[in-house]
Amino acid sequence: MKLKQLSVFLENRPGALSAPCRLLAKAGINIQTFSLADSEEFGLLRLIVADIRRAQRLLQREGFVVKVTEIVVLEVPDLPGGLATVLDALEGTGINLEYAYAFTKKHRGRGLLAFRFDKPDAAIKALKAHKIDTVGTKELFRRLEC
Repeated sequence: MKLKQLSVFLENRPGALSAPCRLLAKAGINIQTFSLADSEEFGLLRLIVADIRRAQRLLQREGFVVKVTEIVVLEVPDLPGGLATVLDALEGTGINLEYAYAFTKKHRGRGLLAFRFDKPDAAIKALKAHKIDTVGTKELFRRLEC
């Protein structure tokens, strides 16, 4: 199952991250997890929020460039080799892992990781073949509330 994330383009300057975060906070939208990457000129803030469409509209209305992209969330054992098991399931498939980031909250001793694959449907199929299940949107937010 694929989930949606927001990618927000930011100018790479001091304080640029504060504006979208304050905007979402003021609207009562909680950021469940995020990733921030940068280059010399710009930054890319990736966010997972419960109400993605509302957050997207709000950010765009305030002039932010926002893109919605698909990710795959997995629950991975929080022990040595947990991530390696996921990567082993993709070995030899030709699927590229473009980036990944983690949630700070664990669920029953297992980590929640967000992955961006170049071929998400093929990745899900390969993972399921190795008995690695994806986490859907409703299930993700239920787990984060526990």
